[in-house]
Amino acid sequence: MKPKILTTLTTYDRRQFADDLVAGITVAMVALPLSLAIAIASGAAPEKGLVTAIVAGFLISLLGGSRVQIGGPTGAFIVVVFGVISEHGYDGLVLATFMAGIIMLVAGYLRAGNLVAFVPESVINGFTIGIGVIIATSQIKDLFGLSVAQVTAEFIAKIEALWGARHTVNLLALGIGLATMASIVALRRLAPKFPGLIVAVGLTSAIVAMAVLPVDTIFSRFGELPRALPVPALPVISAERVAELLPSAFVIAFLASIESLLSAMVADKMIGGHHRPNAEVLAQGFANIGSALFGGLPATGAIARTATNVRAGGKTPVAGLVHALTILLVMLLAAPLAGYLAMPALAGLLILTAWNMSEPHKWRGYMQARKSDRVLLVLTLVLTVFADLTIAIGVGVSCGLALRLRGHNADIEKDWTPPDR
Repeated sequence: MKPKILTTLTTYDRRQFADDLVAGITVAMVALPLSLAIAIASGAAPEKGLVTAIVAGFLISLLGGSRVQIGGPTGAFIVVVFGVISEHGYDGLVLATFMAGIIMLVAGYLRAGNLVAFVPESVINGFTIGIGVIIATSQIKDLFGLSVAQVTAEFIAKIEALWGARHTVNLLALGIGLATMASIVALRRLAPKFPGLIVAVGLTSAIVAMAVLPVDTIFSRFGELPRALPVPALPVISAERVAELLPSAFVIAFLASIESLLSAMVADKMIGGHHRPNAEVLAQGFANIGSALFGGLPATGAIARTATNVRAGGKTPVAGLVHALTILLVMLLAAPLAGYLAMPALAGLLILTAWNMSEPHKWRGYMQARKSDRVLLVLTLVLTVFADLTIAIGVGVSCGLALRLRGHNADIEKDWTPPDR
């Protein structure tokens, strides 16, 4: 359960620090627009994403069980966070995040990090693709610049509302969004190690500002971003509120643990290392408690940002600390500039994020998998999009474990030999 940073610092030197410094600044430039976009898509104020990236990102790197894990707000939480805010208000989300952190501390202490192996991969793939679908559809309004009074969270009603507003398309907004997406894809191919996200979003947003285009920006919609972290405070806690938010807290804890451990496993393959799963779960617990105290969003290990860190040369958790401190520095010194970021540009960024979350390069493999795995993936996907993430996870995990138990019993019966009489 010992944090990885304690191990890595025993042989730390200037060369490693130089590599970590460059990687940390690079990944911060990727995390900055993503954190803002994720917060907005979740129904929260944009600065909440920055607060989460700073506080939770710092704690995940400081206390985590991976050498190169980068933490912060992620797209997987958009659906859950939007639902909790809609039903219980933002103060409800803060309390649910705080409770989720406590749940993860208990889970880490009980060494539950090892249990991730029992969650069927098809369930994880199903709700990841489902979340990608929901994120992408939630960004259609801003990408097309549609005039819609309010977009409901329910999928069918959302599509109907967007279709009903099709005559309000803002072609300038659409052009900015598509140009941002094209720039991101091009920069990723031409310079994979370069922080193309911030460049692409920054360039198209600069065009909007300099040409004074009638396109929404963060400032026009939310006002000026704050230039400092908020004062930490405990959420308002009552027995009734705790009981009301407990299901949401368990979902947040489950998602944070799963995504963080999956991200750590991806990082292990990239660097040839081995993470400490229970230390990682404990770190996620402290990070979510810390984020809640500062009024932030739920946080977890971010696969895309972690991969960016590795490709940029990050060697130890110090890179993650540099990433968080860099975002804090931007918040303190350049918050007004972030207000110029265009909403269609951020929408295009999130649509690409949703596409990458679904891992289209693996779709052919899914179709060639066993029938039971395909059914489980589709069932989880459909329930995620059309029902509720809590239901999708519960049903998916239950069905997956039942199928695994059934297969185990079938193997026992196959190998069983009746005794001689």
